[in-house]
Amino acid sequence: MSADKLREKFIRFFEKRGHKVISSASLVPENDPSVLFTTAGMQQFKRYYLFPDEAPTPRVATIQRCLRTGDIDEVGDESHLTFFEMLGNFSFGYPKKEGSYFKEEAIKLGWEFLTDKLGIDQERISATYYGEKGIALGPDNESKKILLKYLDNKKVREGERLDNFWSLGIEGSPGGRTVEFYVDGIEVWNLVFNEAVLKNSKYELIETKGVDTGMGLERLAAVKQGKSDIYETDLFALIIEKIEEISGKKYQENKKEFRIIADHLRGASALIADGVVPSNKDRGYILRRLIRRAIVKGRQIGVEKNFCADFSESEAIKSELDREETRFRENLAAGLKIILAQKEFSGKVLFDLYQTYGIPVEVAIEEAARLGHKISDQAMKQFNNESKVHQELSRTASAGMFKGGLADNKIETTRLHTAAHLLLAALRQVLSPEVNQKGSNITEERLRFDFNWPEKLTQEQLSEVENIVNEKIKENLPVEMEEMTLLEAKKSGATGVFDDRYGEKVKVYRIGSFSKEICGGPHVKNTGELGHFKITKEESSSAGIRRIKAVLE
Repeated sequence: MSADKLREKFIRFFEKRGHKVISSASLVPENDPSVLFTTAGMQQFKRYYLFPDEAPTPRVATIQRCLRTGDIDEVGDESHLTFFEMLGNFSFGYPKKEGSYFKEEAIKLGWEFLTDKLGIDQERISATYYGEKGIALGPDNESKKILLKYLDNKKVREGERLDNFWSLGIEGSPGGRTVEFYVDGIEVWNLVFNEAVLKNSKYELIETKGVDTGMGLERLAAVKQGKSDIYETDLFALIIEKIEEISGKKYQENKKEFRIIADHLRGASALIADGVVPSNKDRGYILRRLIRRAIVKGRQIGVEKNFCADFSESEAIKSELDREETRFRENLAAGLKIILAQKEFSGKVLFDLYQTYGIPVEVAIEEAARLGHKISDQAMKQFNNESKVHQELSRTASAGMFKGGLADNKIETTRLHTAAHLLLAALRQVLSPEVNQKGSNITEERLRFDFNWPEKLTQEQLSEVENIVNEKIKENLPVEMEEMTLLEAKKSGATGVFDDRYGEKVKVYRIGSFSKEICGGPHVKNTGELGHFKITKEESSSAGIRRIKAVLE
């Protein structure tokens, strides 16, 4: 069964059972400074577990693109990936929300999809449940009882906390005990029962519960295609074939290198498509690390010319990959000579390889090991100290990272952030005072702004919004900030979202008498600094949420 067919079957199965299908969120999370990337299907919904009334529907299904780097050193075996697709079904607000569900139905749906929809022999399936007694929630005997309706006792076993308890591990985030389904001993589906929230490092039960499931498409494809190696599924067939063509080598003889190249370039292409560009910090550094590690692995199998761009059909992605590869290859040869010449590595050498030649420390360590050199703990300690000094020197440049959805605090980004305040006020004037911000992502090049509205805006409405914003820019209105309590801010008429994230004192930014918002900043001093505001696109973001993209010219 092809991966495309698996996607189709999953979506149709849950649609027929009352789930609303929601598109994959960006790999760059909106309004979530706790993580660099979208690492799980539930990430775009995690607020709904705490505030289920905000959910568009109590039943949702998605196919979410995810990126995780925690296991990056494991990539190269037959089952680990950094970039993958997660099939998931979700429920919010149980038992209060009509149509919501919890353990009984979640397990039933999982069993029916695997056995009835995919036709997997029941004898191949086993399951685990949470059985540990060491936390307040205790063993999940309820899930065990439900599982025994479908499986023999010998196929249901007690799992451990690391396997059968899931949470983002972030203060205020939901989590809970889990059930895992296995096929032929391979974990394929994790069912998380969100029934607790992490407060003061302890999990406390919450009144309304939710379901969050995740099933890796790549592993499922391997099961259905009779493969023990996910890189031998149809998801990777063209990539592997292309690497063979470029390198003149065979996959079966160079599995580790092929797997790393395939995984890393898939992930890199997806990140670039979602607006990330290579850099030396945060998301850009992870992207750079993926591209450069793929290039190093390419050299190890004899690829001496640029090849990364060959794995994308998008001209924009091709251009970014080729530019980064050219930049890296100019430095790589010199850096590898330094690695080869070392008899004993110091932390300073490692840092210079990174700072001067752009060789990520992980790549330097890997290359050193390949050449028979071992990096001492002392060298790593020295490298980390060098890195900390460098980070302190650049801290002011990165101050305010992610506040209000900003990618940085450059003047161009600051101008667009201020323009977003004008945009919201104009939308409330043209559409309804009930319009609120639902997310934003602002870079130095453009702003992306999400807001609640049930239908596509007309060209007349967009033109009116655009004109109002430009009028306020021409009026050269002052932008002023005042600190006050949240209650005072609300009484003053300031708008704001996500009240649960505010502290005792908040900053309220006023733009003349036109806009007043709770916000962390930064902003320009007056609207005359902004230039001409232009809306470039209006589209759907998710159910009941519209998205506007705009620039300042």
